[in-house]
Amino acid sequence: MGMNDRVRKGTYLALLTAIVSGVSVFINSYGVRRVPDPFVFTTAKNIIVASGLVAAIVLASRWTEVRSMNRTTWLKLATLGAVGGGVPFLMFFYGLSKADAPTAAFMHKTLFIWVALLAVPLLGERAGKLQAFALLLLVVGNLALGNRPARWSWGEAELFTLGATMIWAVEAVLARKFLSGGISAPVGAAGRMGFGAIVMLGYIAVTGRLDTMASMDASQWGWVLLTAAFLGAYVLAYYSALKAAPAILVSTVLVVGSVITAALHAAVNSRNYTPEQIAGFAVIGLAIGIAVLASRTRTSGTKEAAVA
Repeated sequence: MGMNDRVRKGTYLALLTAIVSGVSVFINSYGVRRVPDPFVFTTAKNIIVASGLVAAIVLASRWTEVRSMNRTTWLKLATLGAVGGGVPFLMFFYGLSKADAPTAAFMHKTLFIWVALLAVPLLGERAGKLQAFALLLLVVGNLALGNRPARWSWGEAELFTLGATMIWAVEAVLARKFLSGGISAPVGAAGRMGFGAIVMLGYIAVTGRLDTMASMDASQWGWVLLTAAFLGAYVLAYYSALKAAPAILVSTVLVVGSVITAALHAAVNSRNYTPEQIAGFAVIGLAIGIAVLASRTRTSGTKEAAVA
């Protein structure tokens, strides 16, 4: 498969990831109300997703890949679990419990910026003027949508949410590097969720939350299973996209998820949007179109592309 074909495939996979993410965020807004403790809710989801991905690997006859992995590969998977599926989740939910929700949400919407800042020096990805303009448009579009706090504050909670977002950016860069180096997307996703679940399970055990998980009723487990299905699809599509396309492009396309979530709220909850917010939708769409065009014209000349 040629470079342009891989980038095109990665773009489609990133778009699929964004769609799953947009729907998932919408559904999670209901599920988190049924399981009051977000740490328990997320840990339960991670455990189910990790188990499902391992089962899928076995059924897909990828067990040979796992058996042939050396210590370095296992260390890479453990790293993905820590920086992607474990530590940042704990940091983000802790910050979210202490911070104003709009402030925390805005912090998370800056993910694509941190990915770009890391991917250029660490992966050799190029962000020319057109790509930089697309990133700027994304910032403007998100601000127009109202993804900004009404008042700014800065403290421990904001540091935790911003720190979690930056760690997720590190995950995107590491995942792109490891997946390009030969790890398959399903195995990478299973490592991310499996080792991440171990980290989170350890946390809820230390903080005395295991009883809360054990006492969940059938309705609560139903919401866990439903949201876990979306989380599993998200991680698998996300890692498949990162294996095929540059990290900057993937993180940029993922912003579509916030538009999809907003559209679902409008359709289901009759949420109305201002002309400014509607303009924000258009700006985000334009930004992503520019980013895709810029990536297709520049990817073949990057060091990172040569590695892939």
